[in-house]
Amino acid sequence: MVKIKNNRLKTILSYILIILGAMLAAYSLDTFLIPNNILDGGVTGISIIISKVFSIPMSLLVILINIPFIYIGYRNLGKSFLLRTIISMLTFSLSLSFFESFHEVTDEILLATIFGGVLLGIGVGLVIRLGACVDGTESVALVISKKTSLSVGQIVMIFNFIIYSIAALTFGIDRALYSVLTYFITYKVIDLVSEGLEQAKAALIVTEKGTDMANEIYKRLGRTVTKINGSGLLSGEKEVMYCVLTRIEVFELKKIANEMDESAFITILDVSDIIGNHIKSTKKYKTKKSTTRIKEV
Repeated sequence: MVKIKNNRLKTILSYILIILGAMLAAYSLDTFLIPNNILDGGVTGISIIISKVFSIPMSLLVILINIPFIYIGYRNLGKSFLLRTIISMLTFSLSLSFFESFHEVTDEILLATIFGGVLLGIGVGLVIRLGACVDGTESVALVISKKTSLSVGQIVMIFNFIIYSIAALTFGIDRALYSVLTYFITYKVIDLVSEGLEQAKAALIVTEKGTDMANEIYKRLGRTVTKINGSGLLSGEKEVMYCVLTRIEVFELKKIANEMDESAFITILDVSDIIGNHIKSTKKYKTKKSTTRIKEV
């Protein structure tokens, strides 16, 4: 019973932090960035431009534009991602409406860029760390990266390059440059808040249920693993699994491991470079019942 209560408490706390993170992100936009015509990247940046040009409420645009992105994320990351993301995006949208009436904190452009970027990074970082997102660009980039030779980071950068080019035409080159600066500040802070999450992560999992867990990881994340036979000094024979995945899949991986083997030992490592086609190449995987497309990791 204690474990159930602890799990419920962890779940409730994670949702509270997701809500707080989404609110902080909306506050930074409404009181620092948007009043000074400084853009965020991704769907939020697109929403800001459309809202400024056509006078459509940004809170409505964020929800409408993100709908297909949420669906794509759900198809690839599961129901847990869907629920957390819906909560974070609804909170984000409602908070944008609420904080819209607040006065801007400063009209000093450099201060707005720096502090707006820091607060936005803290808010979005909390949301990402707990397995959700307030902007669906990255989930779509993840899908595209699986079918092309481009990395998630490269795809996101292409999206944002287009957005900031439009911003330069709409608000002027100086505001576009400040927006780029905000983007780099924001994502640096996101990395810090999310414990140094990069675009790719490597997981080492020591467990007694390697085969079952490997099948579940493939089923829910589309990732295969490399299994290594190991032996603990005190615990005896174990299976060690190595898996490369993206940062928004780390939460779901931890959840799978916790569900299947609470005694599993997991180490998450930063991946600074990947040589070869391990993340994007596919091959035929044959079982007795069917033939499935399997993703190399």
